[in-house]
Amino acid sequence: MSEVAAVVDNWVDREVLVVGDAMLDEWRFADTDRLCREAPAPVLTLRHRLASAGGAANTAVNVAALGARATLVAPVGADTAGGEVRACLDRAGVRDHTLLRPGHPTPVKRRLLAADQILVREDEGGPTGPLPDDAVRLLLDALADTVDEVTGPGAALVICDYGLGALPGPVRAWLLAHRHRFDTVALDAHDLTPWGGLAPTVVTPSLGEAHAALRPGSGPPPGSPPGPAAGSAERVALAESYLPELRRRTGADVVALTLDVDGAVVSDGVGSPYRSHADPVPASHAVGAGDVYLAAITLALTTGVPAGVAAGIAQSAASRTLDGPGTCVCDRDRLVAAPGPTGTTRRPVVDAAALVAAVDRRRTAGARIVFTNGCFDMLHRGHVRFLEQAAELGDVLVVAVNSDDSVRRLKGRDRPVNAVEDRVAVLAALSCVDHVVTFAADSPADLLRAVRPEVYVKGGDYPPDLVPEAPLVRGLGGEVRILGYVPDRSTSAIIERIRSRSRVGSLDPAD
Repeated sequence: MSEVAAVVDNWVDREVLVVGDAMLDEWRFADTDRLCREAPAPVLTLRHRLASAGGAANTAVNVAALGARATLVAPVGADTAGGEVRACLDRAGVRDHTLLRPGHPTPVKRRLLAADQILVREDEGGPTGPLPDDAVRLLLDALADTVDEVTGPGAALVICDYGLGALPGPVRAWLLAHRHRFDTVALDAHDLTPWGGLAPTVVTPSLGEAHAALRPGSGPPPGSPPGPAAGSAERVALAESYLPELRRRTGADVVALTLDVDGAVVSDGVGSPYRSHADPVPASHAVGAGDVYLAAITLALTTGVPAGVAAGIAQSAASRTLDGPGTCVCDRDRLVAAPGPTGTTRRPVVDAAALVAAVDRRRTAGARIVFTNGCFDMLHRGHVRFLEQAAELGDVLVVAVNSDDSVRRLKGRDRPVNAVEDRVAVLAALSCVDHVVTFAADSPADLLRAVRPEVYVKGGDYPPDLVPEAPLVRGLGGEVRILGYVPDRSTSAIIERIRSRSRVGSLDPAD
């Protein structure tokens, strides 16, 4: 968790401008112990009522709760619901640049619950037509008055376009024209098509939104609606197939395609997609979790961490809020105290170019890179302990594996026993290993020059000065460490035991 805490500390007090559709989430909690006489329906006694910011307003609340400086520019109705949205912003410490739009009621999502089960949802308000010209001018004035206050090094823009009328054409044009003033831009839009040319840092469509953008008119995506019967594997596979096209269409650096109960798949175009997993909870516990995810992934990306780390932090933030009904909000302390760093499925097997890009991003975020190499034929306890010890010397462990031809030159014509694909797959399954890469030369010198590790680790009982790569590593500013092998554990010894037992006819695995 020290890495997550460091990322969170890095985004504290960053400026974030949130623009888009604000709404009110209203929760009515009731008790019931009988049916009414007029119909087969429960009689409800209201226990208490809760009003929470929703939509873009909840994203801004989460940005502030996570420790950044949030500013919201959005229209709200000149009504009671609009007043409650503004009160929520004030309590959360969000700088409120909302503007009243008379005649356009604030959208309200009202939920009635008994025993924490949603019985009915009532939607009220919402767009009654396009914003009048004077309201559009007020929005543009609010943005112009705010932009100097919220831009600067590390500043972020979050656009929440839920089709409720807060982002008409002139406002979209203004945001595109001023996009260059923000280092990080996040887009969450029900319809991605009006945002061509934005080139956001990250987009966070749902599977349904991605399907509608890429396959218009084809109906809902396979596996809808979500849930245990939807086919998680089918949904994940479909989502992963959409990622490259979404990156091309949106121009986004990162696509985080959210899958509600199935977590998310995330791609930055480097290596395989990342997968994060959601905790299964009742639907009433997950309202606003997408706003938490959007706020957290945006803030994480402002710090320069890799997309997989940012997505894992975002998933962790969303998961911390799923402990009961209500609109989800995650604060900084809850995120830092969350168990497990990110919740992402690692995809550690990379080629040299992807490795260099991934390592550079991690180093920018303050990570210490550890590098080791070897044949790793017939992985055994000695290998595992060696790699665990190596991982403890830094934050990122890179394991470079000799190709089959390279192993034959080093070990003889009867080696390796296992092909490089198998050796790499087994190494990648170890939790202590972050990246696995294959090299064809007899020496990893070229990879060392590209990766420039802070620590180069070898196994054995000889002085570091005898390591052939030691001068190169030290010349790159790194240190060389020697870790002792686990006694009586070696691939050669294991192979010899197998051969000797085969010669005497004993293949009993218990021997």
